[in-house]
Amino acid sequence: MTNYVKTSALALLLASLGLAAQATCTDGTVVQSIRLEGLKHTNPRVVERELVNREGEPFTAEKFEAEKLRLQDLDLFTEVSVSCEKAGEPAEPGLVKLTYSFKEIFRWIPAPAGKKTDRDGLMLGAALANINVAGEDIRLEVQYRTTVDPFFDKNEAAFYASSPYLFGLPLGWNFEFLLTDSYDNIRDFQEKSILLDLDLEYKFLPHLSLLGTAAYRRLRDFANLPELGLGFAFDYRDSKLDTRDGVYFEYMLTHVGAGEEYLACSANIESDEPVETESRFCNTDNGENYWELLTDARAYKTFGRFVTGATALVRYRPGDVKFYDYYYHGGANTFRGHEADSGSLGTHEALLTLEERFVLLERRAASVMGVNFFYGVQLVAGLDGSLLWDKGRPGWDNYEGAVYGGVHLVIPALDRIRFEVGYSPDRGEPVFYFGLFDKVTSSRWRSR
Repeated sequence: MTNYVKTSALALLLASLGLAAQATCTDGTVVQSIRLEGLKHTNPRVVERELVNREGEPFTAEKFEAEKLRLQDLDLFTEVSVSCEKAGEPAEPGLVKLTYSFKEIFRWIPAPAGKKTDRDGLMLGAALANINVAGEDIRLEVQYRTTVDPFFDKNEAAFYASSPYLFGLPLGWNFEFLLTDSYDNIRDFQEKSILLDLDLEYKFLPHLSLLGTAAYRRLRDFANLPELGLGFAFDYRDSKLDTRDGVYFEYMLTHVGAGEEYLACSANIESDEPVETESRFCNTDNGENYWELLTDARAYKTFGRFVTGATALVRYRPGDVKFYDYYYHGGANTFRGHEADSGSLGTHEALLTLEERFVLLERRAASVMGVNFFYGVQLVAGLDGSLLWDKGRPGWDNYEGAVYGGVHLVIPALDRIRFEVGYSPDRGEPVFYFGLFDKVTSSRWRSR
């Protein structure tokens, strides 16, 4: 019995010493070494380049919170935690060994693919994605989707690839290849198109990035449309996903088209229609030639569980813009006051939103049958403002306003699933909306 008591006492003493060692992970203790645990499919350098606490420097909880948000932005982990133990000789007090622990999200996502766009309505299909190719935070995804009412009336196939780094450089890239065969009932034409798009972001200062875009679109029976753009972005957000504090400002200048006459001629030649011209150019009017000046501003502030966000997306396009590229407003991805229709079209646009989010359930990790993921729940309410116009400056006749509310489910890969109800006094009836991604993201590309 005495031996048992002694053993128990020794165990309690060792446990208390262990707890004391964990408690020494306080601000000012110098990091002697860093160890990473739980990385089964992720290359350690993917994590190391996001860390703020470093060997030989004092540990601070503030640094850990910053790096934790950066690691969560990778969308690779359901859990990120840090622990520490005393290190060094008694003559060298204040040294600690840090251990970062991770639980990875599932890599392969074979699943049904569905979306509801403002233009095409509900579409269903199949998708296969790998969100961490070769452990290098490279995402690849293939998709096929079609409408359900009626089936196969509108079809879409896509390939996506992206990563925040290129060969170890802070050069984020996003590539998209999209095939579309769909009747556009908003702009009233049959879209048979090919899109190739490459977007680049070079982060040469902690909060300042240079942006570039190059794209090619082929609209069958209309035009071949090259695009080139340059811009910059100031990013002081605490996190790109589910932002709680900070501001973001982006300015982008893009040129679309290469001269309407040449492009229109190419479209006619490819359709085998006879073309009569006095020169090598065609006198038709299908191609585009315009500039786009884009401003994207966002600001967020958190008070307890309440997150206030204000966003503004403005796109002004001087030049020759054709009907197939008119902006539309209406639906979950633009203006939550009414559905999109042919009566809400314009050359230039401004989308304004003031939103209040209440964090009902903070992000938490979960696992089902060995599949790791995370989820969170937020209640939202806000105001939407919409401006669409063709020439000159917009006036009150070009403005619409709406209120909305709903529930957001925060999840991996898609950022969030949105269930919202909008109401516009001009239309007089509430409308239910279902959307994917944050609206400030989907409004840039209309969830195509």
